[in-house]
Amino acid sequence: MSGNRWIWFGLVFVLLYIPAVIYDVVVSDRGVVAQVVLVVLLVAYAAGWLIAPKFFWGSDSENFNTALALGLTVLGLVVVYSLGMSYAGLMVYVMSSTAVVLKPLRAILIDGTVLVLLAGTMYLEQDLAIDGAQLGTLLSLSLGMLAVGRMIRANMALSAAQDEIAALARTEERSRLARDLHDVLGHSLTTITLKAGVARRLLESSSTDRALEEIREVEQLTRQALSDVRTTVSGYREVSLSAEMVGARAALRAAEVEADLPHAVDNVRPELQGVFGYVLREAITNVLRHAAATRVSVRLGDTWLEVWDNGRGTGVGTPGTGLRGLGERLAPHGGRVVAGPLPDGGYRLRAEAGETA
Repeated sequence: MSGNRWIWFGLVFVLLYIPAVIYDVVVSDRGVVAQVVLVVLLVAYAAGWLIAPKFFWGSDSENFNTALALGLTVLGLVVVYSLGMSYAGLMVYVMSSTAVVLKPLRAILIDGTVLVLLAGTMYLEQDLAIDGAQLGTLLSLSLGMLAVGRMIRANMALSAAQDEIAALARTEERSRLARDLHDVLGHSLTTITLKAGVARRLLESSSTDRALEEIREVEQLTRQALSDVRTTVSGYREVSLSAEMVGARAALRAAEVEADLPHAVDNVRPELQGVFGYVLREAITNVLRHAAATRVSVRLGDTWLEVWDNGRGTGVGTPGTGLRGLGERLAPHGGRVVAGPLPDGGYRLRAEAGETA
């Protein structure tokens, strides 16, 4: 409940109680000074009813809210003791506010103390008689508003949790999009660059027919990359390990790199086919970009994939965007990526999942 709504709730109590009590004060046989003082106290108490919620619901400090509730409670007790115990019902709003705003233990301590003070005073001043109706009303309303306060805090916590979940979902979606675009464009543009270079060299050597073949493949790759980007943005892109193996073979051939690749991927567990397709794509892209290798070998197991090249072994140190993305993809499968240069030269990337991780 917001402070503005609580003000309307308080206004009901002000209109119900305060004018009638002021009238009683004015027509009583008290002295003028006493009447003025009581009227001022009543107006201040009513203003507190209306102003305090703005601070209650606008503050995140439990100590501040406790101090404010105590101040308003003390003012209310001063008013009640000045008017007499028959006006104990004036405490209903401040006790209700305390029960709603403060945590249960503090609310129970404050409201419980008020009830004990009122009951004790009634017992001593009214010939050992206690107004059970008024005290019962105050007690029942305090307990009811205590439950309302807990519900309000639970709803606020739920709303905050929903906002956090939504923020996390947006962050995850941005990460997915960045990861997929990196995988799609990195591999496709690298292959297109290589094939365009081959076509240029063929044209320079007057091998027009082979150059045209390479350009046709560049056109096909460009269209495929555009389709991949569109499906990535829409969130429905799927990667096939067998298709990536075919693409890797073509990309390595265009770069004149000797490829030792498996002809079948059936031995890889079905749930790992997609993620290993991303691993193979990233590994081959890195070989073509950075390794300056002349030979690449790929090996597969049911829960692992390994890519080796005889290049210059760059990449040791902090992982790049691609390797971090692969780690994120393997994490749901209990997997990891291990990559680094080999002692005898070259570079190896190994992805493992499941029990072998």
